[in-house]
Amino acid sequence: MNTETFRISARFCGPPNSGHGGYVCGRVASHVRGVASVRLKSPPPLEVELRLEESGGVVQLLQDTTVIAEGRPTQLDLMPPPSPSFQETQDASKSYLGFTRHPFPRCFACGPQRNVGDGLRIFPGLIESRSMVAAPWLPHASLADHSHNVRPEFIWAALDCTSGLAVLPVPDGQAVVLGELGARIDGRVVAGDKYIAVGWPLLTDGRKRIAGSAIFSESGLPLAIGRALWIEVPESAFLPTRGPGR
Repeated sequence: MNTETFRISARFCGPPNSGHGGYVCGRVASHVRGVASVRLKSPPPLEVELRLEESGGVVQLLQDTTVIAEGRPTQLDLMPPPSPSFQETQDASKSYLGFTRHPFPRCFACGPQRNVGDGLRIFPGLIESRSMVAAPWLPHASLADHSHNVRPEFIWAALDCTSGLAVLPVPDGQAVVLGELGARIDGRVVAGDKYIAVGWPLLTDGRKRIAGSAIFSESGLPLAIGRALWIEVPESAFLPTRGPGR
């Protein structure tokens, strides 16, 4: 059994008091051989020591004896739709729902209260003619390794929220949280370059909503793809005290 410990920095939050689902899934997936799918079993806590354990190809993220997430190899047979142009994503982003109301406005990936160099600042808006949401993405240097490649956990974070915006809207007083994310990274994402993030709905089944997401180069080359399960929950589960903008 292989073991590693780490902490989720408060910078990488989704809801205000828990880790960003895509980021956490990406950290777990880095220990899975091949294409991975990661299921979140409990809200990932911030700024506490967590333990990654790998055994028999299955990777668990634990806090003491509580399983936070579990990753395993998977097949991801999902084809993305054709990419919109970068200009189309810029136009779509102007209608991003989170600019007027966002349940988690400091979400690491899609929170409008995050500054450049702090969050990913991916703000997907609807392209109705394509039945998708889309946003431009300009990854910051703080997300990259020494070769200027954006680290995989941040690509997972980008795939996460882009798919989540594709399953909106939800009824008033509700939010969606990530239950499971599978992803495959097929190409380099380089800090400072321009990228296109898209999400599209696949299935709704009661409180469960499934969506696809992808990252394209500015020229439309697919670089990463994801399939996410989202679960509808009361906003109050994460926001016991509602504040301005929430």
